[in-house]
Amino acid sequence: MQRRFRGPPTAAIVVAVAIFEVVGTVFASARQPDHRPLDALAVVLLLAGPASLSLRRRAPLVMLPAAAASVGAYLAVGYAWGPVFLSLALAIVLSAAAGKRWQTWAVAGACAAVLVAGAAVSGDEFALVRAFAGTSWLAILVLMGEGVRLRTERVAERHRQHEAREQAARDEYRLALARDIHDVVAHSLSLINVRASVALHLGERDPDQFRPALEAIKAASKDSLAEIRQLLGVLREDAPLSPAPPPRLDRVPGLADDARRAGLEVSLTLPEAASVQQLPDAVQEAAYRIVQEALTNVVRHSGARKAAVVLALEGTTAVGNPGGQLTVTVDDDGAGAAGVPEGNGVTGMRERTVAVGGSLNLTPLRPGWRVRAVMPVAPRLAGPVPGADREAR
Repeated sequence: MQRRFRGPPTAAIVVAVAIFEVVGTVFASARQPDHRPLDALAVVLLLAGPASLSLRRRAPLVMLPAAAASVGAYLAVGYAWGPVFLSLALAIVLSAAAGKRWQTWAVAGACAAVLVAGAAVSGDEFALVRAFAGTSWLAILVLMGEGVRLRTERVAERHRQHEAREQAARDEYRLALARDIHDVVAHSLSLINVRASVALHLGERDPDQFRPALEAIKAASKDSLAEIRQLLGVLREDAPLSPAPPPRLDRVPGLADDARRAGLEVSLTLPEAASVQQLPDAVQEAAYRIVQEALTNVVRHSGARKAAVVLALEGTTAVGNPGGQLTVTVDDDGAGAAGVPEGNGVTGMRERTVAVGGSLNLTPLRPGWRVRAVMPVAPRLAGPVPGADREAR
């Protein structure tokens, strides 16, 4: 993850301020002969202020009092005025930027009080003006630090929100992958189980059933392994988030053929190919997975002999018609699922339908069960859309 910029290195700040204060004070002292000449103690006090800035990250509560103490001691001894205030000014800004508001205002207020008291004691008529100017600069420095703090917090908040959105997108995508893996595994293993059971049951009486059963198992396992391999590739950190194109409605007849090989009599009704081509990929994938899961449940759990799959487009005679919708209906004549709690498959169908703005309803029949999904569609190609349906057997 990219690291956020945290300002210039502390060592660079300390060295730059130390050089500026020492060199600048040497020149300033030469123009102030009435003050105490610089000596070793003066150099130590001049370096103590910049040295306190090295605590900006490790001990920010100590930084500002240490800088104020070094500057106060320097002036109390009677050395010449100069850029010695730079370290105190930076300490005020850095302390406010670090969020130490009460300490910063307290130290700045104490410095302002010292300036006003000194001006009152000196009796200089311009001393109060200088004290007022110094107090104003102290307030400005604190406000500058507050501005830096607010900007840093806004940048950090935007960074957190961006990371949260990215994490939510990753979680949603991996949830979609989990649904895909469940659908593929449940569908293929159900077919393999049914065909293997048929082969074992009829193998002794009709050996000719072995070959078609094994061929069906081979085809189902090959297709499912290829799709699972593509889906699992996304779980690797170095794999792209789009391993393969999503399944489309032109593959639904293959689902019906798989169910027929499992012994289920399936009738299939699809819209015309020209209509299907204009449907969004997300809607086509959702419809495909719903049919896949519904047929898998019929084969595995219902004990049905017949199933009817009907996909119908309604209200899509004009391109861009907001009222257009795709209806997916899967009926069977099995035992139904009344009173049975929803499993992962039904939950996945519902989540897929809701993700494209649709709704899913499960209705008991006499006999059997109905799965019906209604999804809005938004055709993306220009031109009229044929509305007739065709029967695919």
